[in-house]
Amino acid sequence: MQPNLGVAGRALLAVAAGVAVATVYFAQPLLVTIGQDLGIAAGKVGVFVTVTQAGYALGLFFLVPLGDLLDRRRLIRLQFALLAVALLVTALARNALTLFIGLAFVGALAVVTQSLVAYGAALSDPAQRGRTVGTITTGIVLGILLARTTSGVLTDLFNWRTAYLTACAACLAITALFGRPAPGLRPQPRLGYRELLRSTVGLWRERLFRESAVRAFFIFASFSTLWTSIALPLSERGLSHTEIGAFGLIGAAGALAAGPAGRLADWGRGPVVTVGASVLLATSWLVTAHSLAGLAIGAVLLDLAVQAIHVSNQSMIYRPDSGGRLIGAYMVFYSLGSAAGAIASTALYERAGWTAVCVLGAAFGLGALVSSVRAVRRTSPASRPCESCP
Repeated sequence: MQPNLGVAGRALLAVAAGVAVATVYFAQPLLVTIGQDLGIAAGKVGVFVTVTQAGYALGLFFLVPLGDLLDRRRLIRLQFALLAVALLVTALARNALTLFIGLAFVGALAVVTQSLVAYGAALSDPAQRGRTVGTITTGIVLGILLARTTSGVLTDLFNWRTAYLTACAACLAITALFGRPAPGLRPQPRLGYRELLRSTVGLWRERLFRESAVRAFFIFASFSTLWTSIALPLSERGLSHTEIGAFGLIGAAGALAAGPAGRLADWGRGPVVTVGASVLLATSWLVTAHSLAGLAIGAVLLDLAVQAIHVSNQSMIYRPDSGGRLIGAYMVFYSLGSAAGAIASTALYERAGWTAVCVLGAAFGLGALVSSVRAVRRTSPASRPCESCP
């Protein structure tokens, strides 16, 4: 691929991003099956997701900044090759330790998704940059949505290892498609690697980033509480892996919130969006607690809320001069929240059942609401000039 990225180039990057991010979510509908296969207690299977998300958080902090120092295409190719190895280790695991090692590296290397977004933006003409990023983001959303369904179907047809072997083959194919670096795209960094990491840590001193990061922790802890533990009650109801994975498709509704939330953030209404969506996030758990139909409706509401807050958060903190570090550091809190929700929800389900899990998810939603309200109170005077905005 050369600069001035075309339709085929955007499609390749979108597919690659979807494959990479899907590897993080493959295990969610398979928790019970993997646990039974490897002799891991049901109350501890949430550790699968926690380990993956912890690896993802480390990758965001230590690997994503490398895109500002090295040729992005070579970095992407190397990451996909190593991701294929990690997926193979996971697929061949015969004990819990090997599985955890494989999943940790899968999470760390799946951050190639963030590198693909930056690479696509660099390859595009400025007039087409938004279209490129939008296409890649669509691939990411589809990857997340289809991951659970795909792994569920493959497990029902074969076994849970087949899902990881298939992903391994896909990563090797993508590696082969990334050849020689495109000319003129090697970054010209002003900072060394250590300085980049220090500046990333220093972002915590900025109030706006700190508030958005805390919200990210709470919203994705709530999100992970649902999507990690959902396999447990559904398995008890006798649903197949395919049927459990199909629940992930209802998250497609969450993508509908991205456009309106982004436009409202552009108009200076981001803080208001986060408050309204946080209320929706917390109250969605009231619906989720009662029946299978309520679970489906609550999941749609929860995904809409999470997506709206996520888009608003990123819009409010983004700066062109440090966009990569801001997004990488922000996404660390996404991973930490996802890991916390995963391990807490599965352990709580074993001890107290689904109602207790719903209380936990709502509590995380209330945490996001408190953070959002506090931010609105602090920024309301500055936002008054925007009252004439659309």
